[in-house]
Amino acid sequence: MKEIDPAHRFSADSVRKFDGPAEPPAPGGMNSVARQVASQYRRDTMSPVMVSGVLRLVEFGLLFLSGLALYVHFVGFFNYLAWQYPLTIGAASFVAVVLLDVSDCYQISALMRPISNLGRVLTVWAGTFALMALTAFIMKMSEDYSRLLFGTWFVVGLLLLFGLRLVMAKLIRRWARDGRMERRAVIVGGGKAAEMLIRSVEKQPYNDIRICGIFDDRGDKRSPPIVAGYPKLGTISELMEFARIARIDMLIVSLPLTAETRVLQLLKKLWVLPVDIRLSAHSNALQFRPRAYSYIGSVPMLDIFDRPINDWDSVAKRAFDIVFSLIGIILFSPVMLVTAIAIKLDSKGPVLFKQKRHGFNNEIVEVYKFRSMYTDRADPTAKQTVTKNDPRVTRVGRFIRKSSIDELPQFFNSLFGSLSLVGPRPHAIAAQSHNLLYNEVVDGYFARHKVKPGVTGWAQINGWRGEMDTNEKIRMRTEYDLYYIENWSLLFDLRILLLTPLRLLNTENAY
Repeated sequence: MKEIDPAHRFSADSVRKFDGPAEPPAPGGMNSVARQVASQYRRDTMSPVMVSGVLRLVEFGLLFLSGLALYVHFVGFFNYLAWQYPLTIGAASFVAVVLLDVSDCYQISALMRPISNLGRVLTVWAGTFALMALTAFIMKMSEDYSRLLFGTWFVVGLLLLFGLRLVMAKLIRRWARDGRMERRAVIVGGGKAAEMLIRSVEKQPYNDIRICGIFDDRGDKRSPPIVAGYPKLGTISELMEFARIARIDMLIVSLPLTAETRVLQLLKKLWVLPVDIRLSAHSNALQFRPRAYSYIGSVPMLDIFDRPINDWDSVAKRAFDIVFSLIGIILFSPVMLVTAIAIKLDSKGPVLFKQKRHGFNNEIVEVYKFRSMYTDRADPTAKQTVTKNDPRVTRVGRFIRKSSIDELPQFFNSLFGSLSLVGPRPHAIAAQSHNLLYNEVVDGYFARHKVKPGVTGWAQINGWRGEMDTNEKIRMRTEYDLYYIENWSLLFDLRILLLTPLRLLNTENAY
């Protein structure tokens, strides 16, 4: 899509001057330079896949509506072949979009060069009309249709397609210039291999990669602080925090396959992040079949991990959350009203209890619950697990916790977007098991946060709900959560949602 912006490279002097002398990182934290770079990338970007997907819908709509308008103008308002014309126009519009897709006319590189791709668009549009004419001839219906109408539609449709692509080319260039549409990448591993990779990516005239920096565990002697104009921002441990603060889309591991041990060590640390992880195959002597690679321009990459529930899947899941959250709020509003009144009559304090929990990408979200404890004994950090006959829990609280009614306000969390209806249950930020944080108990625990947490989940309907009083329970919940992430689908979400009320009848572990 663009050559990498020189403004985003750094010289050795600029790294030193970027935020004054680079302060050493706090334990488990980042240095000052890396933190300032990360702050530049906090804003979400538009996915190229989403942009081209929306363009498909818009072009189908324009072609279909323009065809209908011409039908009404030339033939009349649905007074002749009232369903055949709309069906034919709709089918031709759909076929045109499919053929444009097959011809790679929705690739960002093609959208950036509408004039040079005009011939391809013209060929596809003409081919669509040829297929339409052939179908009408075979079905012996060609005499029934207006040649003037379809001749005019051919010209109007071509003008609409070309005009829209001229507009899109300007918009994409503006979005790329403003940093609103790009894939933000971090190079893992420095030195000569990283320099070769960066130079190769820079040569691609229409790529959507913005390199944000380099991370490497090796010292400056083996891995220089500046590689091809980009700074080494820290170690792999610091990368974990950097990737969570910045909206990073991709990690590119620039290590040879011969460094198998080191590659595996890196992947073991990095797989918990909600990003695409690619292994650069640019400098590897070992060659695979072309289909084994994905490409940035012509630079080959081996796909190691893909970000789950991305692009159109995320749109579908968000729509699912909104629809079913509204249904849940409407259905359970009488129960929520009665519960609020009972809580007020039973003990002093607010009806709702707000608790900070880990959300998507380890971000802190505020989760709503009905208050089930006495106000002066509440534990917002959940450092002390609620146990059977816990004296902190009110009379009403015992009932609503056992029946999970206390979770109903989380329909609003799902509606507003901090939670999903289905996903790994979010845990309080200080939740512990035997004085150990959950992430200290389970290796890879934070991989649960590669997707948005849920009101209910696969672990909950399989019996892993309630008190997490043993390390085994934490491990099993994490195992079920990771299975959900790897096997997600809308049907899977619907299945979990429908099974939740039935499984909640088992209140053995709910206190």
